[in-house]
Amino acid sequence: MLTDGPLDVLTGDYLAELTMLILARDRLRDPSLGYAKTFLRQMEECLGLALERGVRIVVNAGGLNPARLAEAIRELAKRQGLQAAVAHVKGDDLLPRRAELGLPEGLLAANAYLGAFGIAECLKGGADVVVTGRVTDAALVAGPAIAHFGWDASELDALAGAVVAGHVLECGAQATGGNYAFFREHDVVRPGFPIAELHADGSSVITKHPGTGGAVTTGTVTAQLLYETGGARYLGPDVTARLDTVRLTQEGPDRVRIDGVRGEAPPPTLKVGLNRLGGHRNEVVFVLTGLDIEAKAALVQRQLEEALPPDARPAELRWTLARTDQHDAATEETASALLRLTARDRDPAKVGRELGKAAVELGLAGYPGFHLTAPPGPGAPYGVFTAAHVDAGKVEQTAVLPDGRRIAVPPAPAAEQLAAGQLDAEQLDAEQPVARRPVADPTAPAPLADQGPTRRAPLGLVAGARSGDKGGDANLGVWARDEAGWRWLAHTLTTERLRHLLPETADLTITRHLLPNLRAVNFTLEGLLGEGVAAQHRFDPQAKALGEWLRSRHLDIPEALL
Repeated sequence: MLTDGPLDVLTGDYLAELTMLILARDRLRDPSLGYAKTFLRQMEECLGLALERGVRIVVNAGGLNPARLAEAIRELAKRQGLQAAVAHVKGDDLLPRRAELGLPEGLLAANAYLGAFGIAECLKGGADVVVTGRVTDAALVAGPAIAHFGWDASELDALAGAVVAGHVLECGAQATGGNYAFFREHDVVRPGFPIAELHADGSSVITKHPGTGGAVTTGTVTAQLLYETGGARYLGPDVTARLDTVRLTQEGPDRVRIDGVRGEAPPPTLKVGLNRLGGHRNEVVFVLTGLDIEAKAALVQRQLEEALPPDARPAELRWTLARTDQHDAATEETASALLRLTARDRDPAKVGRELGKAAVELGLAGYPGFHLTAPPGPGAPYGVFTAAHVDAGKVEQTAVLPDGRRIAVPPAPAAEQLAAGQLDAEQLDAEQPVARRPVADPTAPAPLADQGPTRRAPLGLVAGARSGDKGGDANLGVWARDEAGWRWLAHTLTTERLRHLLPETADLTITRHLLPNLRAVNFTLEGLLGEGVAAQHRFDPQAKALGEWLRSRHLDIPEALL
């Protein structure tokens, strides 16, 4: 991006939920680690170019140790003969205050999701490079906007607009055609990265550098807006952005305008990501070929479970049969199904040698054609991600400027007032510009008056989808491509219909949200992912392909839409 065209600020999001666990384990081995080492390697290649072009860099690569990463960047600049003003934001790490804040024991990491004003202070203090620990992904974009336009905490609509732009940018090429349901419509072999042109009122234009691959359309932007979100209110530490007020307009080739975004007061608490070790897990995959697949699966399951001594049996044994086999297949691989055994236990010994031994010893005594995809390993630890919430006023965010000065960053005023119960919503609306009366909740459109004849077909012919994870929950956003499709989708894709189409979700708590401006319904599926991605609870542990599974399911669709 530094060579493709002009930029003011280059941002990067390095902190997925799983990444925080990995960094916590790094820090256990070496207290000087805990940051994203990949970012430091990138800076070796392009710090000089960024300084030469006047591009400021804002990233959350500091992870669990932003101060050490900032120091490492200064050392790198010195080695390369560069003058770089480096600042960092601290205060998100709550592990040392675990007992004081009432957080559970046994944690590897506990990090509050900070907002954008610490980043803004660093930029106003002259930083060329700003590194943070755990901030909201959108803060990486909102912080530079606050510094540039001089917004304060009362300018909720502007802040909300910047948060929406930040959410679009946070996953890189997912906004320019990557991971896109209708990927065959564009050349996405090497999609370019998205750029947000921000304006003083919080509106923006999403685009990309000329000559780069992929595409920026209302569809690609809609897909990213639905990614890992829930309902109309997108909560953050600085503002609550109303996703149902977002307007998207195709302004030209690879240019999508975002405007109309309304903001409400942020909540009085901050989300805290908690990471801990959950235990140890192992996996054995049996290959079942040809005839009698289900009988073979039943045999090996009974044999293995009886072979395990009672005192060596793991706490959890989960069997999953994937029918990848084809009828009258032309190759052995396509004639085979996979039976996956996943074992979990707090005792590493119970998912290690005894489990592997029991599986391998069935090789000459089990079903015909017995073999495994790989020899069983020793098992490995797995992590668990959960979320807690703490009073925003108890989190001490600090901006450490390039000259060493430390600036305390207070929580959002609205959050403080609401937490103290000083004002109700109407008083806030009348007396405080920082928090207005909430925007009305979205409602469904009128149904199609006459659907006409229908045809059994995949949902994906008329709707796009994007899915992802939030801890143990999955998010699934589905959008229509035109107004008629939206009127049909909003009344057809109910929670009960979703349960029918995705039987894995039948017993889960599901919440459906409407986003009419995006012609979308967004579902939260509680507990689909167990204890989160690191626990590897299911075949697709981050629900990345959940939306594509839904799009492949058949239902009766009006022929007029098809």
